[in-house]
Amino acid sequence: MLIMTNKPSKRETKREKLLDQGVHLLMSQGYHATGINEIVSAVQVPKGSFYSYFDSKENFAAQSISHYIEPFIELLTKHLQQPQVDPLTALKNYYSELIAGVEKNGYKGGCLLGNLMGEIGDTSELCNQSIKSAVERYKLLQYNALLQAQKEGTVRTDRSAETMANLLINNWQGGLLRMKIEHSVQPLHEFRDTLLNDYFLPG
Repeated sequence: MLIMTNKPSKRETKREKLLDQGVHLLMSQGYHATGINEIVSAVQVPKGSFYSYFDSKENFAAQSISHYIEPFIELLTKHLQQPQVDPLTALKNYYSELIAGVEKNGYKGGCLLGNLMGEIGDTSELCNQSIKSAVERYKLLQYNALLQAQKEGTVRTDRSAETMANLLINNWQGGLLRMKIEHSVQPLHEFRDTLLNDYFLPG
């Protein structure tokens, strides 16, 4: 029997490489300091090819945001779908894995969403909408996990799952900023322990 595989086309592969490089450069040096020439040079594609994939640098940044969030969505989903692991523990395990990752990376980068929120979130409507969409998708997974944890009795019910999901998103971003300043994952440990091991628990 012939087994069909969904092998990406050369065009899709080039687009992925451009987005990968875009995420790397946007993370390391920001939107305004990143030029299209730098991106295409790193991926070794003609500049004209760039515009066959993306309408503009702004459009490229917006798509890079969507590209950036996908691995986090996939990793979080993987943790939440672990058999025999309750939703609250799955969230703890997920954030513990993220903390180990940023420590291994030398406290660099932070979060592309947070970085671009501060740099162009109020000047680029296209990027603003892409950030909002990414955040909402990411938050929805955590909201559903917290809602299920409330039903199971492992998370307090006097605060809404929506409020607690927002606290996770907002405090993680703040922890990442402090991490970069202090070159320490201690703010991230405090984030995880204060919310998931204390504040979210039933009284």
